Amino acid sequence: MKVAVIGTGAMGQHHVRLYSDIQSCELVGVVDQNVKQTSRLVSLYGGRAYTDYRTMIETEKPDAVTIALPTVLHKQVTMDCLNAGIDVLVEKPIAKTVEEAKEMIVEAKRLNRVLQVGHIERFNPAITQLKERLADGQLGKIFTIHSRRQSPYPFRITDVGVASDLATHELDMMRYISESEVETMSAEVSKVMGTDHEDVVFGLLRFKNEILGILDVNWVTPTKIREVAITGENGMFTVDYLNQQLLFNSNYAAEQNENKSEWFTTKFGVSEGDATSFRVDKKEPLRVEIESFLSCCETKAKPLVTGEDGLESLSLALEIIACGSSSKCTRS
Repeated sequence: MKVAVIGTGAMGQHHVRLYSDIQSCELVGVVDQNVKQTSRLVSLYGGRAYTDYRTMIETEKPDAVTIALPTVLHKQVTMDCLNAGIDVLVEKPIAKTVEEAKEMIVEAKRLNRVLQVGHIERFNPAITQLKERLADGQLGKIFTIHSRRQSPYPFRITDVGVASDLATHELDMMRYISESEVETMSAEVSKVMGTDHEDVVFGLLRFKNEILGILDVNWVTPTKIREVAITGENGMFTVDYLNQQLLFNSNYAAEQNENKSEWFTTKFGVSEGDATSFRVDKKEPLRVEIESFLSCCETKAKPLVTGEDGLESLSLALEIIACGSSSKCTRS
């Protein structure tokens, strides 16, 4: 399978590296207007450098591409690739607007092409194990999902704010973990760095299955924090994305109560139990994501992260920005 990468910024260059190392594909093209960057990458990883993706498509005729360009360019480049018969992995957010995302999804379906969105945390081994343990009923009923995604200010990003860049990851995670859709939300946003885009977002979401989601993202924390905590009947799971760690703090009261379905109706329904750190077989999430994408290209299977998933995360992020200036948003 011939593959190419369009856009070689912070994420794109890692796509180049990994495609070159995966045996089931051949890296044929690396596209960016930064000639120095593409020259460096092809010297390290192979393929041929291009400054125009259209020329690359016409010359190399790739079967699949990663699009890791600024968000404002996602729609046009995706549409051109789909119409050239190419399967697409587009970095998140899927597009600049909901309307653009919908057009991309419709076109991929019309042409029977794969459209996968780069919500990388679904491929994090700690999240994979978390999902397995939740499906096994180890937490019981879920009450809350508390997501924290915080970073120093990324001066490389100028076309979107923290809601589209960081919050989309956690909104996707909340949907993935809760297996439900958002019913209502409220939010507060701030622009403390003096730019045109929001850089602090706090959100409170209620899902249709009554799980509460707490969203805490910003670009003003001087260290990276990537963490989600899921609290339920039997305790709390915590995932550290960066270190691929999965922890469990048990609810001792639930363990001791024979009738666990009624433990929370008692006066002393929650007490501190054991803390367990589970072993996680660590893998690079981006590599897992790319391998999954290539498999879908080969079999035409449904991606783990569909265009519709990307659309919903984008829609929620944009609604959160709007909610920041109102009291409450109710979704239809």
